[in-house]
Amino acid sequence: MPLTAEENRFVEWWEAERAGQRRRTRQLWLGLPLGLLFALPILLNFLAGRFWYRRADAVGASQFNPLVLVFAVLLIAVFTGYFHRRFRWEENEHRYRSFLARRDAAEEPEGENRGGNG
Repeated sequence: MPLTAEENRFVEWWEAERAGQRRRTRQLWLGLPLGLLFALPILLNFLAGRFWYRRADAVGASQFNPLVLVFAVLLIAVFTGYFHRRFRWEENEHRYRSFLARRDAAEEPEGENRGGNG
């Protein structure tokens, strides 16, 4: 079964992009905005809780280290962003390989022996 025009465009695009998007640093930088979008509400929720629950704020103030909170938020952002982009890369790579296999199967001449002993 031959590929559709959209599938051919995807194959061409992915052939041009796949090497650049495979690098870990690029995946990190491309995924970081999504990771921050995921991690910043955690920080905002923590900071907003200080205003509506005064007793917890009083107890937590004696044990609070802001560096731990910042480190945790950055760790969540990096982890989420990197693995999201890595997952997307794997999805695109899988699609690309399946399209190539379909294209190669469609281009094979009919009746060609496919490795059998016959």
